[in-house]
Amino acid sequence: MMFQKIVAIQHDIYLALAQQIKLVAAGGNWLAFLAFLPMGIIFGAVHALTPGHSKAVLATYLAGSEAKIGRGLLTSITLSFTHVTIAVLIAVLSLPLVSIALGSVGRAPMLEAISRGLLGLIGAWMLWRALRRGHHHKHEGEAFGVMAGLIPCPLTLFVMTFAISRGVPAAGLLFAGTMMIGVTLTLSVVAILSIVLREQLVRFVEGRPRLFDGITRSIEGLAGAALIALALHEIFLR
Repeated sequence: MMFQKIVAIQHDIYLALAQQIKLVAAGGNWLAFLAFLPMGIIFGAVHALTPGHSKAVLATYLAGSEAKIGRGLLTSITLSFTHVTIAVLIAVLSLPLVSIALGSVGRAPMLEAISRGLLGLIGAWMLWRALRRGHHHKHEGEAFGVMAGLIPCPLTLFVMTFAISRGVPAAGLLFAGTMMIGVTLTLSVVAILSIVLREQLVRFVEGRPRLFDGITRSIEGLAGAALIALALHEIFLR
């Protein structure tokens, strides 16, 4: 029921956006379109609630990392930016080749395979580090965000393709920018919850050094193994 409501909200906003783009393309008022743009935030936030968008991967990674909330938010922002920007670039630079580049509507199999492969490497690194008592590199979160975000956002691709086909690519870019804010909001909530839950568990065993070390290493190792499993599943079983 909830999923149906989410899909219905997306559908209604997309239809309204299409109408706005048509009006702008026909010489309509840009001010009206700008007034409509905040709907892009809702559109992006709701869209990010649907399956995909690396929510599970993000939660798994942050649960096994040492990232604080600030670093977690930066990771979610990086992921969202890459996720939306990749779709914009595909539409802007490769529109004539979209039907060739995409295996099916809204998908880019090659980019998906690259993204999952890189995430598998991140998982292997986390697992190795857990076994070797390693430390996180301060920029690893941003690298993870880029890798997880390589899969293009299908709705951004639809919006950009529609806007370009109507001769108003600027309208698509503006709406994609507001969508990015919405996606970031949803992924940021996922990031915060993952970090808070991890820190609560760590705080519970903090006074017991051996137990603390064992649990923190186990969390990281399990997160790394989970990322490897997710990557292999996405690459070979889909």
